Amino acid sequence: MTRVLIIGLAVLTLAACETTKGAGKDIQKAGDAITEAATDVQKTL
Repeated sequence: MTRVLIIGLAVLTLAACETTKGAGKDIQKAGDAITEAATDVQKTL
């Protein structure tokens, strides 16, 4: 029973890491878009 619990926790931990990694990529893309927009505004000023 303990072995099944440990394996289950390991799987959940790995899944959470992948979810966090994906969220990080999405946030980075949003940040890049904001930076690019800010750069465009500065060029027009």
